Amino acid sequence: MSATVRSMLEEKGRNVVTIAPDTTLADAARILEENHIGAAVVCDAKGNIAGIFTERDLVRAVGRSGSISLSQSVAAVMTKNVHCCSEETTVNELMEVMTGRRFRHVPVEKDGKLAGIISIGDVVKSRIRDIETEAEQIKAYIAG
Repeated sequence: MSATVRSMLEEKGRNVVTIAPDTTLADAARILEENHIGAAVVCDAKGNIAGIFTERDLVRAVGRSGSISLSQSVAAVMTKNVHCCSEETTVNELMEVMTGRRFRHVPVEKDGKLAGIISIGDVVKSRIRDIETEAEQIKAYIAG
């Protein structure tokens, strides 16, 4: 049986780096670098998810407009149509969505509020752990 997002969050933690829509791209890039992350969830003043800002968004902006884009707000370039998942989402379901839609980060919502974020790295770690556990169970079964 596939692990759930809840179990991944319990292991990795629920901390999410968030930024405001009016954050400049230069400041957002600094936040990503300082936190060693590839995405930050953009939240409005009420704490609702307004978008997600990723390294990919930054590269697109700089590629289009050069360094002048670094003074733009995150709201101008962020991904606005954010696909979120719930804690009940399985790793297999999440893998399918991330692969099909080419996402590397998916915010987790619980009761309409931000409850965590899952990266493709988290999914890969979970799958590797599942495979290793299965291999150990097979070895134990064969050994008797």
